[in-house]
Amino acid sequence: MEKSAKDIIAEAVKKGQKNLSEHQSKLFLKAYGIPVTREQMAASPDEAVKIAKEMGFPIVLKGESPELTHKTEMNVIELNISTEDEVRKAYDRIMATGVVPKGGILVQEMIKGQRELVVGLSRDPQFGPCVMFGLGGIYTEILRDVSFRVAPLTEFDAMQMMDEIKAKKILDEFRGKPAVDKSLLAKALIAVGQIGLDYNEVKELDINPLIISGDKPVAVDALVILGNGKK
Repeated sequence: MEKSAKDIIAEAVKKGQKNLSEHQSKLFLKAYGIPVTREQMAASPDEAVKIAKEMGFPIVLKGESPELTHKTEMNVIELNISTEDEVRKAYDRIMATGVVPKGGILVQEMIKGQRELVVGLSRDPQFGPCVMFGLGGIYTEILRDVSFRVAPLTEFDAMQMMDEIKAKKILDEFRGKPAVDKSLLAKALIAVGQIGLDYNEVKELDINPLIISGDKPVAVDALVILGNGKK
């Protein structure tokens, strides 16, 4: 049985975590109805292989811990794993880095999509929780094509945010791909705003990338930063 959003936050605060791990962050988002990748924790190479076979190749392996906030830089991520042998080698290699706790390997489905978005939450000293939406992946910091709204958001607010980014056409039919399900995307933006209102403990939230798989948004990576944010 999956833990509630309240339990996930309470447990992390009790342990003195500065942020939720990626898996914790996604379970937290999932509790708010935000689509996330299918993933499970594996405590051994054999278990990782079993999960991968059930999930279906290709898959991704990632080191999992609240301290591992920059997985690519720390070299604890392997993408596009397509065979059982590759799973075992990737598992052993990641654990050999020495920065991943025992059994701390996340087996995740490989989501492929040409459209990457970002959704975030921050706390403004004057306005309180604010939601960000825009181009994600490597383009987030380069292009800074984003829009903001103060929580709570309505569906109208969310739709306006989508219309305000310069690259808004990426949400329409794109290179043979269907138009994004804007209703689902709007629900995700509204939910992120609600998180900011519901949990003063959540200082920041970052979903990047939010990949469009088919026509649906899926949170592929997420980070919830904890702190004494002001409402």
